[in-house]
Amino acid sequence: MRTMTAITMSTAYFATGCFWGAERRFWKMAGVIDTSVGYMGGNTTNPSYEAVCTGRTGHAEMVKVDFDPNLLSYHRLLEEFWTMHDPTSLNAQGGDIGTQYRSSIYTTSQDQMTEALASRDLYQRALSDSGIGEIVSEILDSTGVTYYLAEEYHQRYLEKNPNGYDCHSSTGIAFPKLAAK
Repeated sequence: MRTMTAITMSTAYFATGCFWGAERRFWKMAGVIDTSVGYMGGNTTNPSYEAVCTGRTGHAEMVKVDFDPNLLSYHRLLEEFWTMHDPTSLNAQGGDIGTQYRSSIYTTSQDQMTEALASRDLYQRALSDSGIGEIVSEILDSTGVTYYLAEEYHQRYLEKNPNGYDCHSSTGIAFPKLAAK
C-alpha cells in the first residue's frame, strides 16, 4: 500500500509589467505548482484585456503563483520578482507604459507582508549602493481584492508562442544574498 503525500500550497501575486514574461519566469521555478495571469487592483468587475489596456479600470497585469512552500520559499519568489523587472520605473516597464504595467505585490498573509517589505528594503539598499533610484512598487494586502483571470489566450502565452514578446527590463542588480545564520 502506497501513501500519498499531501501537497501544501500557498499563493502569491506579482505584477511586473506585461504578465507574459513574468508568468514564464515563475512557471519555470521548481516548487511552483501552477501559474495564471489576470488583473488585480482595479475598480471594474470582470475587466477585459482591452478595458485594462485603456488604463481606466485601474487594474494591473498580475501573475498568480501557486507554490509549495516546502519546496520553494516566498523569499525566493520575491528575489525573482525584484530582479525580473525594474521596480524603480513608475507605471512602465520598457516600452510598456500605463498603470496596468505598474510594479505590485499583493500579499496573502501577514507573514508575506512582513517578508515583502523586508525584501524591498534589502533590495533598495543594493540599488542605492549602485546609484539607482527609489523602488516604487506597491506592496498591498490582497484581502478584499479580487483576482480576475485573464482571457485564455494570455494563459501561458509564451509556451504557446515561444518567440513571443517577453517585455521585461531590469536594473541589472542582483538580489543580495543573505548571510548564513
